[in-house]
Amino acid sequence: VTSIVQAIKEFSHPGSKQKTAADLNRIIETTITVARNEWKYVATVVTRLDPDLGAVPCHADEIGQVILNILINAAHALESMRGEYPEGRQGQITITSAQDEQYAEIRIADNGPGIPESIRHKVFDPFFTTKQVGKGTGQGLAIAHDVIATKHDGTLSFETSAATGTTFIIRLPRRAGEPIAHIE
Repeated sequence: VTSIVQAIKEFSHPGSKQKTAADLNRIIETTITVARNEWKYVATVVTRLDPDLGAVPCHADEIGQVILNILINAAHALESMRGEYPEGRQGQITITSAQDEQYAEIRIADNGPGIPESIRHKVFDPFFTTKQVGKGTGQGLAIAHDVIATKHDGTLSFETSAATGTTFIIRLPRRAGEPIAHIE
């Protein structure tokens, strides 16, 4: 209970207008704790976090929201496959962090159904959703893309296939004011 309350406090703490150096691994761990009720019945969450990942200049609250949106989407994708899993078997969400000279990277991967090719170009569009009415607003990934690309000069992309699921890739510049070359 203490760790959940602490995670909620950290997650909901209002951020500042300035980017501050933040521990991305801590943001990931806090978000996993906050979102537990969304994924605990449909997935196991595995983390592979770079222990040497340095602090990254960012708006920690907004990065937490981005991770939360992607994590919940992964859980919903796995939930949509629930009938395909034998009793007691869950999907898997794997979250990794890594770094190089230029950027810090967070990957959030699920072994769900993947994103159909016919809708891949719409994934970051406002109001686009594949969820049932009342389940999603179509704002999560649109806001996530704006936060990463516009507010952080980073990139948000994905890799997907029906065979392996979907991986969302967040790349953030390790130094403020150094945008990452956008990959199309």
